[in-house]
Amino acid sequence: MNPVTKIGIIICDRYRRCAGGKCLRSMRNREGAFSIYPDTDLELVGFTTCDGCPGGNIEYAGEEMVKNGAAVIHLATGMVVGYPPCPHIDTFKAFLEKRYGVRVVVGTHPIPKKYLDMHTHLGSWVDPAWQPRIAPTMADAAIRALYD
Repeated sequence: MNPVTKIGIIICDRYRRCAGGKCLRSMRNREGAFSIYPDTDLELVGFTTCDGCPGGNIEYAGEEMVKNGAAVIHLATGMVVGYPPCPHIDTFKAFLEKRYGVRVVVGTHPIPKKYLDMHTHLGSWVDPAWQPRIAPTMADAAIRALYD
């Protein structure tokens, strides 16, 4: 039997009606940012939005997820691929890690090809600071196409 890692996912409020299908599929298939868990079972213990800029739900959501056993909180890929990308990603990550002592990973499902193409065209991620933010979700081209 594999050990269990409990996961929380926080999505951008612009996608508050998202059913979580891509995040949950990538979690199940260990794709995108979930590829870092090859030898552990994953249990989702929380899924919510940031509550809109500037992230009014981050404090409450992080506390609730940790109370439910979350060892890792993922900031959903939607925060990276939205138009514009979330300007608060680094603040959310730093706050959650410091306040709750939990690991925070930027990203969930692989970046869909259509978003990679558009953000490349727009130059959204040209700044080198974006490279570590998008790295966990930069699967190969075939996998990205499956998430379009």
